[in-house]
Amino acid sequence: MSGSRQLREVVFVDGVRTPFGKAKGQYAETRADDLVIKCIRELMRRNPSLPPERVDEVAVAATTQIGDQGLTIGRTAALLAGLPQSVPGYAIDRMCAGAMTAVTTTASGIAFGAYDVAIAGGVEHMGRHPMGEGVDPNPRILSERIVDPDALVMGKTAENLHDRYPTITKERVDAYAVRSQEKTAAAYDAGKIQPDLVPVAIRSEELGWGLATTDEPMRRGTTMESLAALKTPFRAHGKVTAGNAAGINDGATAALLAEEETARELGLPVKMRLVAYSFVGVEPEVMGAGPIPATEKALKQAGLTIDDIEAFEVNEAFAVQVLAFLEHFGIADDDPRVNPYGGAIAMGHPLASSGVRLMTQLARQFEERPEVRYGLTTMCIGIGMGGTVIWENPAWGASPPSTPQEPVVAAAEEATRPAWGASPPSTPQEPVVAAAEEATR
Repeated sequence: MSGSRQLREVVFVDGVRTPFGKAKGQYAETRADDLVIKCIRELMRRNPSLPPERVDEVAVAATTQIGDQGLTIGRTAALLAGLPQSVPGYAIDRMCAGAMTAVTTTASGIAFGAYDVAIAGGVEHMGRHPMGEGVDPNPRILSERIVDPDALVMGKTAENLHDRYPTITKERVDAYAVRSQEKTAAAYDAGKIQPDLVPVAIRSEELGWGLATTDEPMRRGTTMESLAALKTPFRAHGKVTAGNAAGINDGATAALLAEEETARELGLPVKMRLVAYSFVGVEPEVMGAGPIPATEKALKQAGLTIDDIEAFEVNEAFAVQVLAFLEHFGIADDDPRVNPYGGAIAMGHPLASSGVRLMTQLARQFEERPEVRYGLTTMCIGIGMGGTVIWENPAWGASPPSTPQEPVVAAAEEATRPAWGASPPSTPQEPVVAAAEEATR
């Protein structure tokens, strides 16, 4: 065996998801595994040039791997979706980043040569299996103060993050949440979300049979006034509410990944090319900070700076977590490059499935914006982690910007940006400088 084995290029071929539902809502009588089975079948239907026997692996994530989310769901879902018995599968868990980890794990296998084609995704039926159902945490975790009890309640970790970022006010997080609802509604009205949704047949005793075609959590007409009236359940006089955080949701996702030459040989689309990925640990009590060091590490691996990233899909577990990320990197709260179709506050966050939703939406951004070369997907992860995946737009160069930013300027800006954990700069960036940078971006 050669000692200089070369890694292969990994590409994102396609991604789909079910509409996301509210817990005890439209999927109350639908099995969790049936949701992800629908996604796998839809991937195969949308890519008819892929022979089913060419799929080398199926990885499906679930945070709570019991009941209809258990029994090595990657294998059972593959069989139930009609893939050949020769196609193996497995289950994976990294809480909120389950599907993201399913993608990076199978992508690593593709890069190494273990697979040519893989399916990766996630499912979470929080109406049937609330986060933490059936778990038995080691008592030492709390008795030995390995973590604070707040670390086990995600809403309390978000309040803790507010303490770390006192400039992120209740008004800012509510304003961000309103924009998320507005952007998602606008994206639906423009037909930008529906192409990647898998309609799901549903039934209830009250209404009979129906068809789920849109995200149930979306709240059109959300206003600052309506959000201001909501309770703060995690802290008296706190800032985190049901309106500026993602809900408790059900849904599934699946993505098709391939080695680039194999994808082209089979006539499969190449929507994104994997550049780098990173997972890091942070204090569990402020798990929402995880995307910051994860992004810094991934950028370093890729030899890029944040100024090279022109498209962002940041999971909106909590508005404060997104704003902390943006504030750290000097990005405006309403920057149009960030979550242009809205995010989890409006669409929902079925934990282990959300990572692929981010990727599918980033692929849509790339398709619409060929002048963009690099984008990233990032999310915070329960028990104190963050994950970031950087992607390249294969269509880049079709319409390049006329005046790209000089590398020396980007390098100088990166050198003055504090690393995660360092004190923020004492003097904010002057508006005229920010405007000049925006004009050259």
